[in-house]
Amino acid sequence: MRFHSLVLVMAVFVIGLGVGWMFPYGQVGGQVGGQVGGQVAGQVPGEVVAQAGPGQSLLQDHSGEPGSASGDAAAAAAGSEAPLPQGLTEDEQRTIDVFRRASVSVAFVTSLALRRDFFSMDVMQIPQGSGSGFVWDGEGHVVTNFHVIQDGQRFQVTLSDQSEWDAEVVGAAPNKDLAVLRIDARDEHLVPLEIGGSGGLVVGQKVLAIGNPFGLDHSLTVGVVSALGRELRSPGGRIIRDVIQTDAAINPGNSGGPVLDSAGRLIGVSTAIYSPSGASAGVGFAVPVDTVRRLVPQLIEHGHPIEPGVGILMLPDRLASRLGVEGVVVQSVVDGSPADQGGLVGITFNRRRRPVLGDIIVAANGTRVKSSDDLSYIFEDAGVGASVTLELIRDRHQREVTLELVPDQ
Repeated sequence: MRFHSLVLVMAVFVIGLGVGWMFPYGQVGGQVGGQVGGQVAGQVPGEVVAQAGPGQSLLQDHSGEPGSASGDAAAAAAGSEAPLPQGLTEDEQRTIDVFRRASVSVAFVTSLALRRDFFSMDVMQIPQGSGSGFVWDGEGHVVTNFHVIQDGQRFQVTLSDQSEWDAEVVGAAPNKDLAVLRIDARDEHLVPLEIGGSGGLVVGQKVLAIGNPFGLDHSLTVGVVSALGRELRSPGGRIIRDVIQTDAAINPGNSGGPVLDSAGRLIGVSTAIYSPSGASAGVGFAVPVDTVRRLVPQLIEHGHPIEPGVGILMLPDRLASRLGVEGVVVQSVVDGSPADQGGLVGITFNRRRRPVLGDIIVAANGTRVKSSDDLSYIFEDAGVGASVTLELIRDRHQREVTLELVPDQ
């Protein structure tokens, strides 16, 4: 009897795996393959288990699991117009209305790598990771996180109507964890999000996050602004300032998705979570929309951010720290630049070929500067064309100079 029971259990397990293999991305594969196979294997009933399709590998970072968006967005769109049940509060009705209007702008982004099969020598596309994004304009531009696409060679975007499009990278800003893709989609497929502002946000304000956590498309979570002015290390190594902290659940796959205010306006882009387990622990972060609104047009036009500067190369902070210097050490000056015209001097060498420090920037526009990130942030805040007053120290002598910010080379 035990032998027959074991055979039956194994048969059910194989059937579950077979269905999951045949339908790796769909609702059938997710539910039957996950639930049947998971429960027989001794997993907790009802637990959502991320499964990879053929040739896929599971990623554990916050850019999400590889695969494509699950569910039928067309049916979801039709269902989104269903009449509301009785007894909903005004707040619930507003939340539903915001989700219905904004979810059609949210996209699923898949990053693919090209690999050659060892035996057949055929080139295959292997999913590297996935995340979320949103439609920026009617020209087919889709905004997402840089870390979602950084390891990929080809990219696919799935819109809310389940249409799939090959995408090309238009521009990227690794230091702000932002990237812009472009798809060749017609206007009827593109519904841009309404852009808001992040400068007037307050702690306690309601926020909504829409994305594709664990490949589950168009998922909504609700929370509040937990804190403002946070700092976050970007994939490019620089510090992102004025980051929004929220307790709205942000899970793997939410990266690049929109964070909205209660009116449905974009206020941030989900970028990271703080969690020992890798899943949401109530501490999520979003790049503020004021940064997004400034950078995205630059990425579309130039392919990279236009960073303001004065024509200097800064000595890396770790080297300045070894020298015991507090401030930004000017390593070299570009000929003909505002810094050159203002008399700034970089590092030189004496007859013994020992380095001699030139100017050290200790303040800009009255704000103390302790690192290159501090100075870059002040330059970004002022913008190209603005004037900046630098406080310099050279040979223990202090002076001030006012320079115009120009596009950095």
